[in-house]
Order: sequence, then C-alpha cells, then structure tokens
Amino acid sequence: MGMVTPLGCGVDKTWNQLIDGKCGIRALRLEDLKMNSFDSETQLTTFDQLTSKVAAVVPTGTNKGEFNEELWLNSKEHRSMTRFVAYALCAAEEALRDSNWFPTEQEHKERTGVSIGGGIGSVSDMLDSAQLICEKRLRRLSPFFVPRILINMASGHVSMKYGFQGPNHAAVTACATGSHSIGDAMRMIQFGDADVMVTGGTESSIDALSIAGFCRSRALTTKYNSLPQEASRPFDSGRDGFVIGEGSGVLVLEELEHAKNRGAKIYAEIRGYGMSGDAYHITQPPSDGRGAILAMTRALRQVF
Repeated sequence: MGMVTPLGCGVDKTWNQLIDGKCGIRALRLEDLKMNSFDSETQLTTFDQLTSKVAAVVPTGTNKGEFNEELWLNSKEHRSMTRFVAYALCAAEEALRDSNWFPTEQEHKERTGVSIGGGIGSVSDMLDSAQLICEKRLRRLSPFFVPRILINMASGHVSMKYGFQGPNHAAVTACATGSHSIGDAMRMIQFGDADVMVTGGTESSIDALSIAGFCRSRALTTKYNSLPQEASRPFDSGRDGFVIGEGSGVLVLEELEHAKNRGAKIYAEIRGYGMSGDAYHITQPPSDGRGAILAMTRALRQVF
C-alpha cells in the first residue's frame, strides 16, 4: 500500500497520526488557491468571497513525513506533470516497495497494469491558461497544457516510470473513483488481462476554481471556518457539507496464486465488486438508498 494524505506522506505516517488523534484539516490560506497568474487584489477578493475556508491539505516540505515535490518531479517533469500526478507517483512507489514488485522480465512487465483514477485533474492549470486568453497571450500557452490536465496521465506516468505494459486505465467517477479503479483492476485480473494491477486514486483539487465551484453548489461546509478540525462530521446532526481534500492512495492488487507463488505480503482479498446508478439526482441519493443497495447486492452475489 502507498499513501499521500493530509496527515502526511506514507502509510506509517498516516496511521500513526490517526492513532495519535491528529487531524489533517486546517484553515485555508491565500497561497492554497494557486492563483499565481492573477494580481494580488484579485487573489484577495476571491479568497474573501469563498464561503468555505477549510480544507484537508497535504503537508509539503522537506521534513520527514511531508510531501517533497522535488523528489518526484525534476525540473523537466515539472513542465509536463501536475501535483495530482506527483501524488500518484509517490503513493505508487511506496505500494510497489511494500509489495516488493519491481519486475525486470519483459513477460512480467507485460502482465502488470495500472488503474489509477481521479476526479477533476488540474483545474488550476485550466484557470491559468484561460487567463492567458483573457490577456491575449495565447502564444504563452504551455504545449503541455493538455497532457497536464488529463486524468489518465497519472496511470500513464506510473506505467512509463516502471515499464508496466499491461492494461492502462483511469476511472473518472467523482467520489466513487478510487473504488471503481480498484474494482475495475480486479476484473482485469479476473478476465486474464493482467496478473498484477497498481490501482487506486489521486486528486489535487485545492485551488480557487474547484473550491469556488463546490461553494456555489453549496456542497462544502461553511459553519466551521473558525473550527476546521471540527468541520468533517458526515453522520452528525450538525453537518453542513463536506471538507474538500487532496492526496493519493494506491495498492498493488494481484492474482491470488501469483501472489502466493512469489511469497507476496497479503493484506486482504477482494471477493466481490458491484456497481449501480440510482438514476435519481446529480448529487443527492434517493431516500430509500436503492442505488447503494443494488451495488452491495451485486457485490455479494459474486461471493455466494
């Protein structure tokens, strides 16, 4: 397993922080909005107009447990990759080390795939690029603009780094993305397309436009701006929206006999995977929970 979370970089760091009762949610800062192409007045006005000012932000820096982007992206890669890809590279590296899976034989590389999904990619890149059009400076647009914002580039860059030539896939299904990525990876193994899949999700959506969009849809919490560590309370009667966050979680999924034969560390086994659409509303689930019931029923049907 591999993780980059608001509690720190790495599975052990995240777990220890959880055990110690730490919280990864903090108050938003102006620099979190990633509005470098805008003047200071526009940045301040935008910040003031955001109704939600808390977020679960990955800690960055050079200290142990902090995410250091320089370790994952060199100066050349900075031009073609964004933060959500860097998170995926970091989490994938930890997962592969934990699994001890760095195949050197061509056959094994061809039987190893990647399925890492995301929600909205690099919206800050879109905002900066749109600003160039407003300023009539289109010739300054980066030639890497399109590959920087594509969700599938997380899977693509992981596969290129390690030479994995199996299925390369990226689910884009909002909050369900990580689960779909893992379930799809399981089916690729069941279908015989791969023996090993590096799978999970990644997101870096702490930016002005993403936060503003969720604020306008009234999806984010607004009552706990002065108490950020109390803001995430999904099952509490005082809930008033979710807390926007970022990070990446990746695991190595493997065909059971393949894992046993190489003596892999096995944490768990996936027995079933179910999907559904409740055909009800773009954000609200039906009160009878029929979509969730259908998905769980279909997953259980594979087990029994």
